[in-house]
Amino acid sequence: MISPQQVQEIMARYVELVDACDIDGIIALYAADATVEDPVGSPPHVGIEAIDRFYREGLGRANARARRTGPVSASHAGSGAVPFCVDLDWNGRACSIQVIDVMEFDAEGRIRSMKAFWGEANVVGREVS
Repeated sequence: MISPQQVQEIMARYVELVDACDIDGIIALYAADATVEDPVGSPPHVGIEAIDRFYREGLGRANARARRTGPVSASHAGSGAVPFCVDLDWNGRACSIQVIDVMEFDAEGRIRSMKAFWGEANVVGREVS
């Protein structure tokens, strides 16, 4: 089983990779049969190919920056949660999204499930400097 410290390290790394728009690095964190539900309530992306397409079509076109807004919380059961903010261009407008990602990991430390909790109430327009 993956340790809580490993969960914290991987989830912190995930936010760093989102900030760098490093799609290949993000995809490398996932198990081949993983699922991504972003945002929760939308149809899940199942399998590494669908997840790769999701990140390339979303994050890859959004000119995103990300930063943690709190600590990574990790369980002894191979799961964790991280609050963070994503600043991006969405449909031609600059905005910030407050997100909490919840992830479950397999024994090898790969993400097997990611659920992103956010909605319209968490999207705020921002001024471009």
